[in-house]
Amino acid sequence: MLKVGLTGGIGAGKSEVSRLLVACGAVLIDADRIAREVVAPGTPGLASVVEAFGEEILAADGSLDRPRLGAIVFSDAEKLSTLNSIVHPLVGARSRDLEEAAAQDAVVLHDVPLLTENGLAPLYDLVIVVDAAPETQLDRLVRLRGMTEEDARARMAAQATREQRREIADIVIDNDVPLEELEQRVKDVWAELVRRSQASRPSPPE
Repeated sequence: MLKVGLTGGIGAGKSEVSRLLVACGAVLIDADRIAREVVAPGTPGLASVVEAFGEEILAADGSLDRPRLGAIVFSDAEKLSTLNSIVHPLVGARSRDLEEAAAQDAVVLHDVPLLTENGLAPLYDLVIVVDAAPETQLDRLVRLRGMTEEDARARMAAQATREQRREIADIVIDNDVPLEELEQRVKDVWAELVRRSQASRPSPPE
């Protein structure tokens, strides 16, 4: 099994690269998706979040009101730390379960937006960083996601720098290119991942 960490700045195209790698055959473990699952209605995770922050962070249907919770924690480092102390262990445990369920010869792709910020690179056999110029990120966030330029710049500034991400990268996928070219770059990376996975397998006994 080859454990690969995938990350990239907002608007760099990480989700598209993730989709293309899954199409090639990678087993995807999506940290953001798991983070939502572990605080779904009826879960112990949601109960713990409510205990910590009160029932006002619930929507009318009993689900987590993410914008309301975000407004609370992102302006208070201590509260954000409290939330992370609840959610991160649950995400880690679920990720390990999914990893253990994968085939022994699988390339397991961990899509982790805050891989750089949280110092998680050592957890993986190698790290792929999807990179794009800041002006490309800004254009995508404003044009494709409908963000204001001010909001987009603030979101970009809150993340690790481009240089910090590239420092931890074993493989960098430059994504200042049309989709067709990105597809070929991802195929080339997939061939390298398969090569590394095969090289890491123990030799059969003679």
